[in-house]
Amino acid sequence: MSQFTQSTRHRRQRMHYMNVFAMLSTVALAQGSKRGFAYIGDSHTPDNRLLTTGNSPLAWYYNWSPYPNNNLIPADSSLEFVPMIHGIDATQDPQTERVIKGLPDSSKHLLTFNEPDGTTGSGGSSIKPEDAAKAYIDYVVPFRGGSSGGRKWLISHPVTTGSPNGLDWLRKFNESCYDIDSRNGCPTDFVAAHWYGNFDGLTSWLATLDEFYNTNSTRDQPLKIWVTEMALPQQDDKNTVAMMNQTLPYLDGKDYVERYSWFGAFRTGDANEWTGDSVALFDNKGGLTELGALYLGDGFKKGEKGEGEDNAASGLKLSVGLMTALSMCAAVFAMF
Repeated sequence: MSQFTQSTRHRRQRMHYMNVFAMLSTVALAQGSKRGFAYIGDSHTPDNRLLTTGNSPLAWYYNWSPYPNNNLIPADSSLEFVPMIHGIDATQDPQTERVIKGLPDSSKHLLTFNEPDGTTGSGGSSIKPEDAAKAYIDYVVPFRGGSSGGRKWLISHPVTTGSPNGLDWLRKFNESCYDIDSRNGCPTDFVAAHWYGNFDGLTSWLATLDEFYNTNSTRDQPLKIWVTEMALPQQDDKNTVAMMNQTLPYLDGKDYVERYSWFGAFRTGDANEWTGDSVALFDNKGGLTELGALYLGDGFKKGEKGEGEDNAASGLKLSVGLMTALSMCAAVFAMF
């Protein structure tokens, strides 16, 4: 074999190993990332491919239900799908447990009861604290022990609105838990939080939750917080980008924050009047907004598009209920 042929082969081998190393490094980076996204069902194929591309820092997603979006987000992607038991109705549906049991082993965490202090018309689950405590102990806790869901799951407490009402609901929920089970209450593995408002309000709300769950706790290990919804609604692009610039390094550096997701994995035209276009990660043509490029991080640029043909007949508008829910959240953020 000639020296030239050997040299060419060695270069190809080096390139192959470098590509494999880069791929493994990217997967490892995503797996170690806190960042994910709340998915409302964007049917634009290029957008979803960009969110789930190999060099994306996004490590997980959820969609307020136990059903993964396998038709839009490949099940074999590196993303962890995090199921949610949205409300008491889901606990009464035998299909809920069957679906969660059938999820891949990469799904390890389980979210519960979305904004129980809100109304169903506003996107919440509207559950009284005492009813939530009973349903949580009877239905959710068995997932933690492995008697439901096919394996042991890491479960969260219900996620309330980021407001005084939300904190009051959590206090009553906790009291009801110990009224039912004076020894164990409602055990949990992590805490989920929502925030719509400015950066100072976000830090205040997270500190409030950390104090509520951890400061006076007898737990061996403090509970971690997941910020499963956050955004700055009704502001211009400049203010929204500035808020995200403050927020991302803060959350990445905060030990008690384990994961977070920005609310806005959709196009500007799919936002509604209340949220405002500035929360969207994509523009109307499917290119990343400045905010979207910032959220996806190094290597991504404003205007960048995902691969593939866009077969979506139309975008999706946020529901009136969800719009109202977001409005309720933001209406109280100034109280902090």
